[in-house]
Amino acid sequence: MNHPVPHHEYLPSLRYTDLEGRPHERALPEDRPQLTLGRAPEADVVLHWDTNVSRLHATIERIAAQWTIVDDGLSRNGTFVNGERITGRRRLRSGDHIRVGSSVLTFRFPENVSGDMTGVADAMPTRTSLTEAQRAVLLELCRPYKRPTTYANPASNQQIAARLFLSVETVKTHLRALFGKFAVEDLPQNAKRARLVERAMQSGVVTDRDL
Repeated sequence: MNHPVPHHEYLPSLRYTDLEGRPHERALPEDRPQLTLGRAPEADVVLHWDTNVSRLHATIERIAAQWTIVDDGLSRNGTFVNGERITGRRRLRSGDHIRVGSSVLTFRFPENVSGDMTGVADAMPTRTSLTEAQRAVLLELCRPYKRPTTYANPASNQQIAARLFLSVETVKTHLRALFGKFAVEDLPQNAKRARLVERAMQSGVVTDRDL
């Protein structure tokens, strides 16, 4: 059973009320990079009173300096952020309202975190911030990771160009824009592509279902 957690001004948190209207707050400490939401007693945030919540409904995960929510289709009724149903992973911003079943949780991120942490989080784009062409190139870049393997490498410019019927120069142009949007343009040339894939998949801009 959940118990209110004292608010800590330096920690992100989830705030919500139970069936009787009592407020709860669950801090998201740095040493717990993953917490589960659900109706089951073993969940980290237990919403046992809500019959519309699945036993294991969704997961809150920290990626680098940002917190995300993940629903990979395990929930019966879905997970919504600010009224929009999510698929896969969604980055959370302070003030976001998360609805699972009939319950609403508010994500709070403290204003006095370091500028570096805020900068990393803000650097991560969303699906809607990419053009259709950029997203198509990004999906093809990530496609070799559809079946996880130690030896997977991002697709080459030539492979992407052939699959999308584009010129290699056009592919390079879109990749340069993606390097900038995902804040990897300052990395060594041989590390940019792999880091771009990593950030795209961790942020939920590209999911396994897309591939």
